[in-house]
Amino acid sequence: MATVVFFHAHPDDEALATGGTMALMAEAGHRVILVVATRGEEGEPVEGVLETGEKLEDRRSSEVEKSAEILGVARIEFLGYRDSGMAESDTTSHPNCFWQATKEEAVNRLSNLLKSEEVDLIVVYDPNGGYGHPDHIQVHQVGTQWAQENSVRLRWVTLNRDAIRKVVEQAINEATGAGEELDEDLAKREERSSEESFGMAEKDITHAIDVKTALDRKRAAVAVHASQIAPDSFFVTLGEDQYKKAFGREWFVDPETPRTTEEPLRSDLLLN
Repeated sequence: MATVVFFHAHPDDEALATGGTMALMAEAGHRVILVVATRGEEGEPVEGVLETGEKLEDRRSSEVEKSAEILGVARIEFLGYRDSGMAESDTTSHPNCFWQATKEEAVNRLSNLLKSEEVDLIVVYDPNGGYGHPDHIQVHQVGTQWAQENSVRLRWVTLNRDAIRKVVEQAINEATGAGEELDEDLAKREERSSEESFGMAEKDITHAIDVKTALDRKRAAVAVHASQIAPDSFFVTLGEDQYKKAFGREWFVDPETPRTTEEPLRSDLLLN
């Protein structure tokens, strides 16, 4: 059995990006560790969710702990940095935010957290952090450096830009065909997926993990992040068939062993 670290930027990233894979690996008997760089202070809370005087970071910390339990995570840790916010925001200059941390300091923190573990593989984001968020990019850089320094195998979790475009296009066609207004989440996903910096093309992806048998756990883990994901969100309201198409596979890259055009996508995250 392997010990696999999933290194994420904020609470809810783990469920949305890798929840199915984490659940399947835990179910198979692997030791799944979740490291979260920040507590998500700069997220935008769903209106009316927070109690009077409740801090967003406290709520999001509680939510990710519940998510980890649903997904079968053996250990969850926070790296201890502040959420940097989006690239264009002033919060990226906050002295305690993750974006301002030196790589050496952050790598040392990660090493200290994992010094008692015999890690076989670490999962971080692709070089653009999926969609350009500073904290996601920092996770990529810090996690990659840590993997190199500790001779640990590395995977990048990414977004299959080609597959997402197809799913979004189909959802839009169904909505407009029924005379419905576009869901705000769906409209945002259409805009994002049209950008070349969003995710990666399927030809550059090496692993496609079929997580359909774990979708109930993935969906439940996503739903507990209620401070960020409203009950009417695209992420929780899709019908079963659409949900399988949109979230039934999770996508990864082995940067050391690219896939040839003739080779099928690998179905086991531990497989090189």
